[in-house]
Amino acid sequence: MSLDELRTLLARHARSDSYTTAIEGVQIGRAERADAPSASMSGTVMALIAQGAKRLALGDRVFDYHAGQYLVASVDLPVTGHFTEAGPREPALGFGLLLEPSTIAEMLLQAAPGTVPRNGSAAPAIAVSDASDELLDAVVRLVRLLDRPRDAGMLAPLVKREILWRLITGEQGATVRQIGLADSKLSHIARAVQWIRENYRNPFRVEDVAAVIGVSSSTLHRNFQAVTGMSPIQFQKRIRLHEARLLLATHPRDIAYIGYRVGYDSPSQFSREYRRLFGAPPSHDAVRWSTGPADGAAPHR
Repeated sequence: MSLDELRTLLARHARSDSYTTAIEGVQIGRAERADAPSASMSGTVMALIAQGAKRLALGDRVFDYHAGQYLVASVDLPVTGHFTEAGPREPALGFGLLLEPSTIAEMLLQAAPGTVPRNGSAAPAIAVSDASDELLDAVVRLVRLLDRPRDAGMLAPLVKREILWRLITGEQGATVRQIGLADSKLSHIARAVQWIRENYRNPFRVEDVAAVIGVSSSTLHRNFQAVTGMSPIQFQKRIRLHEARLLLATHPRDIAYIGYRVGYDSPSQFSREYRRLFGAPPSHDAVRWSTGPADGAAPHR
């Protein structure tokens, strides 16, 4: 019954034009049509579907999740996503919770010995699971507080910690726990991701990134592939193309300049790789966005 109540609550509160709520770190949303894939950054989140279905792609990995399932992302990565089941009569409805490393680390330190499994090898950055009854119940109680602003300030932090505990000890706990483990394999991957995002326009070697974060190039390559499903160079390419698509939405007449701005010296290479990722050349998106959003909204983060 928790899922039914969550649908009712989200149907009342969720909007298609805004994801924020009065509760810090809590996002809710609705979609009234199955849309075309759009590029965005995943964020470090738990996202639960109450109604409908969504598909997320990270590199060659595709994640489908539907009502009663949740997705966790432990690194802010460039993804392509869209709702695959949504309509005016039965809109897709979802709940999201931002995952804060400091809070997860604090909970791991406070947990009694033996109550939290130890992480082994690097867990994938994105994973999908069925939501347990306990997790659904906690999410429902948190969303109920949107109707009780007087109580939310005191109770919402407690319920959010309960949700985190269910995630930490749940099926995808390894993915969630590594967010808060300062010595986990994720920590140097997160630093590598941040470095590449800050320097994505410039060519680099894997050895350059490995030296910056203090690991061997073989260790970086192996763990980066395990967590993100891509090599560091492939990740750089994704960042370039996602940034290009965001720029095209606001500057649709400057295709050549945008390609150069994100790091491509060759316009033909930029067009070829853009089409390979998004299914159409940049000129197609430029025409679509210069004439307005009739064929679909511009991508967003």
